[in-house]
Amino acid sequence: MNLSGVNSKPGLVLWLGKATGLTDLAVSKTPHHTLSVLYGKILRALQKMPESAAYRKYTEQIVMERMSVVNAEKDIAVLEKKVGCGQVEELIIQAENELILARKMLTWKPWEPLVREAPSSQWKWPL
Repeated sequence: MNLSGVNSKPGLVLWLGKATGLTDLAVSKTPHHTLSVLYGKILRALQKMPESAAYRKYTEQIVMERMSVVNAEKDIAVLEKKVGCGQVEELIIQAENELILARKMLTWKPWEPLVREAPSSQWKWPL
């Protein structure tokens, strides 16, 4: 029995893209394209925020780093290892969630001053 290319988990041939090994998570057919599109959308949403916004600065940095890895690495296993945050299918889910959050941040506008002063006991615990 030839086990070359088989993951240490029995029955999973991950490098062939037959299974992710994660429940209800299908293998992505075009992970590079999907991630590029999602990262582009996130960056466009971030550009609508003030440059001084902390969320914009730090999220932009992470997304740009990941996008450069996606553009530089054609090998999925190397891409996953360099990013270090799971399989490409998980990276896609992370990017989808980040896009949702970025769009919500645009409506919430956390960089704007408070409408009224916070209660003096807001940060005291226990009360």
